[in-house]
Amino acid sequence: MVCSGPVPAGRAVVFIALAAVAWGTGGAVAAVLFSTSGLDAFAVSFWRFAGGTAVLAAAWPLVRPAGGPSLTDRLRAVPVRPAANGVGMAVFQTAYFAAVDRAGVAVATVVTLGAGPVFVALGARLWLGERLTRGRAGVTCLAIGGLVLLSMGGAEAGTASGRWLPGIALALLSALGYAGTILLGRSLGAGRDGEPLGDTLIGLAVGTAFLLPVAAFPVPAAAGGLLPQRGDTVVTVALLAYLGLVPSALAYALFFAGLRTVTAGTASVLALVEPLTAAAVAVFLLGERLTPAGLAGGVILLAAVALLAVGERRSPASG
Repeated sequence: MVCSGPVPAGRAVVFIALAAVAWGTGGAVAAVLFSTSGLDAFAVSFWRFAGGTAVLAAAWPLVRPAGGPSLTDRLRAVPVRPAANGVGMAVFQTAYFAAVDRAGVAVATVVTLGAGPVFVALGARLWLGERLTRGRAGVTCLAIGGLVLLSMGGAEAGTASGRWLPGIALALLSALGYAGTILLGRSLGAGRDGEPLGDTLIGLAVGTAFLLPVAAFPVPAAAGGLLPQRGDTVVTVALLAYLGLVPSALAYALFFAGLRTVTAGTASVLALVEPLTAAAVAVFLLGERLTPAGLAGGVILLAAVALLAVGERRSPASG
């Protein structure tokens, strides 16, 4: 169970890494849904957030800390931050899916998760006052380099050039939502007596409300709306339930719990385990192949995450 108070630095690193692994499996599940159900990025994101909200709402009476503030009290204390956090989560996920559709998996991943740590580092320095040490900056660059190799190594040729620039813009929007989620999560966690499941539930609920109108009433006439257009309904519901439970409810709860201890910059790089997981799922379950450059990128990325984990354990400011 995700605990309500700050966790030790080592456990916080594990929590964030596990969240990233769960997110990586979510990408593969979403890709299957796109090809088999006819659902678009808005619809898949909506059902993912709605499922996560339902799971945490059902679990909340069982895991709520005794004597802790209610969800209503939390919203009254800082109503803007949880709302903005939920919108950031929705923008990050949906814009990334849309970017994949337009620019391809490799380009969307490189831009989103390559630009994300840069936005986080700038925001953490300007907003949270975190110092960007030379060591952390170097490891961040190492991780981004590994990500580029990994993504380009698994790239598919033939990206439609006419949709490339809109895809880049959507990936940058996703990176902004990603950075905002990390920074807001860190801000919500620092110096407060709240707990991660409450923050996650509020964020997912806000994200669900934000996505509902655009998913139910899509602007493009060709968009499918909320309901699947084809495929096995039972399989589609099972995949959507998985998205709501594992990459949403569980992963975000672990992620916000880890953010109570580690810095925002460290969390942004640890989350790069997500594309590594997605590549592994593609190779071993979907039958895709990685080039030697992609394999080298995965090794570099894992090395960067290991260095961050060691550094976080030794940092006196982390515990």
